[in-house]
Amino acid sequence: MLILFDLDGTLIDSELGILAGVRHSLASVGAEAPDDAVLRSWIGPPLRVSFGQVLDGDSERVEAAVAAYSQRFREVGWSEHTVYDGVPELIATLADAGHRLAVVTSKVRAHAEPILAHLPFGAAFERIYAPGPASAHSEKAEMIAAALADFGHPTEETIMVGDRRFDMEGAVANDVRGIGVLWGFGDREELEASGAWKLVQAPEEIALLAAEVLAG
Repeated sequence: MLILFDLDGTLIDSELGILAGVRHSLASVGAEAPDDAVLRSWIGPPLRVSFGQVLDGDSERVEAAVAAYSQRFREVGWSEHTVYDGVPELIATLADAGHRLAVVTSKVRAHAEPILAHLPFGAAFERIYAPGPASAHSEKAEMIAAALADFGHPTEETIMVGDRRFDMEGAVANDVRGIGVLWGFGDREELEASGAWKLVQAPEEIALLAAEVLAG
C-alpha cells in the first residue's frame, strides 16, 4: 500500500517555529501579527495566502515577508519542532509491513527537505512532494496525483494522512482514502466536512486501518 503523509501537524508539531517565523516576518514589514489562535489556522495553507490577508494583498510586502520567513527558517526555524508521540513507532511498523511511504506537504521543498532529512525515521520515506518557492497554492490534489503516477499504485491501495482540510480535499479529489489525525492543527468538524474517510486519535490506529484495507 502507498501511504502519503502530511508533515506539519501530522508527523511533527511545528507550531513553535512557524508562529515565531510568522511574527518575525510580519514585524520585518511593519505589520502586527494576529493572535495565536489565528496564527495556528495558518499552519497548513501556503504563507503567501495568509500574509496576503494581513498585508491587504500588497505583493511587494508579501514577498518581503516570505523572504524574511525563509531566512529565519534557514537559520533556526527548521529545527523548532517536535515529533508527535507514537509517530516513530508508526513509521517503523508501516515500513516493516512493506508499505511504501511518501510525504505530501504544503511547506515549500527547501523548508521540508532539511526537516525530513533530520528526522530519525526520515529515510523511510521514498519521496517528498512539496511546492516550489514561488507557489501561492496548496496544490495537495496535484501532488497526490503525482504520487499516484510515480508509484503506480491504484487509488484503492492508497491512503492520505493529514490534519487539515487540504489533505482530505486532496484525497477526495483523487478518489483515495483520507485519514484525518486529531492531534494536529485541524479539528474533527473540519476533517469530517472535508471528506475524511476515518479519523484517528493515536498514530497506531493508522497501521491498523492500513491492515484492514489490505485485508479487504
